[in-house]
Amino acid sequence: MNAPCIQSIEARAVNVPLEFPVRTSVGIVDTAPLVLIDLKTNSGIVGRSYVFTYTPLALKATLEMVHSLGGLLTGLPLAPADLDTLLSSRLRLIGKTGLTQIACAGLDMAVWDAHAQFLGRPLVEVLGGTRRPIPAYDSHSMDGIELGCQRAERSAKAGFKAIKTKLGHATLEEDLKVIRALRKTVGTSVQILVDYNQGLTVPEAIRRIHVLEAEDLGWIEEPVIQENLRGYAEIRSRTRTPIQMGENWWGPGDMHNALEAGACDLAMPDAMKIGGVTGWMKAAALAQVHGIPMSSHVFEEFSAHLMMVTPTAHIFERMDLAGPILARSVQYENGHAVLDDTPGVGISWNESAVARYAA
Repeated sequence: MNAPCIQSIEARAVNVPLEFPVRTSVGIVDTAPLVLIDLKTNSGIVGRSYVFTYTPLALKATLEMVHSLGGLLTGLPLAPADLDTLLSSRLRLIGKTGLTQIACAGLDMAVWDAHAQFLGRPLVEVLGGTRRPIPAYDSHSMDGIELGCQRAERSAKAGFKAIKTKLGHATLEEDLKVIRALRKTVGTSVQILVDYNQGLTVPEAIRRIHVLEAEDLGWIEEPVIQENLRGYAEIRSRTRTPIQMGENWWGPGDMHNALEAGACDLAMPDAMKIGGVTGWMKAAALAQVHGIPMSSHVFEEFSAHLMMVTPTAHIFERMDLAGPILARSVQYENGHAVLDDTPGVGISWNESAVARYAA
C-alpha cells in the first residue's frame, strides 16, 4: 500500500478571542493569533494543524513562511521523517528556529495527522502507544485574587488535581497573597504550580523561591530569562522547589543544552517550538535518558497524543487556544485528558468561526 502524496498546502490566518486573557509578569496575550494549515493529499486525506504566533504582528510573516516551505513538500509522499530531514537540510544555513521552526513544526504536525489518517488509527497508536487518560492541570494566568479564586474553584469542581497561576507581581508579598488565597480555595488536595514567565533576576528569583518554599508548590516555572542556563543551575543549587522550563526551547538541541547544564528538574517542551511531532519524539528520548519528568505546553490536540507515548510523561497542560475555531476540542473527564478512536488527531475547523475571526 503506497503512501499518498502531498497535493497542496493551504494556510489561513485567524485571531481568536480568549475566554480569559493570558496576563503575565512581562505582558498580556489577549487573543490567540493562529495560522491554520490544511495539507491535502492525492487520496483525499487532509492533514490539519495550527501554529500560534503569540502576537498578531507575526501572523503575515508566518503565513508566508508556511506557504514557502510547504511548496517544497508538494508532490512528495507522506513520510514524516523524510520530510523533516528535507526541511532541516534546506534551512541549514539560515537556521531552523523562530518563524522557520514554527512553520516547519506546523507542516510536520499536519503531515503526521494525514499519515495517521491514512493508516486509519489515532496518532498515539501510530506512534506505538495506547489511548489512556492523562492527568492534566488547569492553566490560569495572573488573574488577581478574586478571579483567580473563581477559576481555581471551578477547576477543582471539574476534578483537576492541579492548577497553575502566573506570578511576578511588584512585590513578593503580593505573590504570597495570591498563593495563600488559592490554597484556601482549593485546599491541600489540589497542587498549585506557579509560572514567572522569565520575569525575575537570578538573585530575586532565589529570594522569592526561598520564601515560597513554605507554600508547598509543585514547581516554579521559568523564573528568569530562559537563555540563562547558568542562572537556572544556580537557582536549582540554592532552592528546593522543582524548577520547570522548556516551553521556549527551539528544538531538541536547546533542550539538550539545558539538561546538560543542569538547568531544570522538569521539562515542558512546546509541541510547536520543539519541532512538531518529530521534534517531540526526540525530546521525549532526551527526557528519558536524563530521567526528567516531561509535561506539555498548549497545543492540546497534538500534545494529548504525544504525552501518551512519552516515557517520562508527567502532567498535561489544559489551555485551549484554538477551541473557538474547532469543530470539537479535547475532552476531559475528572481532570484527565481523554481521546477517542478518531484516526489522526481529529482536528476539523468550525468554518463559520474561521470566517468570523479571519485576520
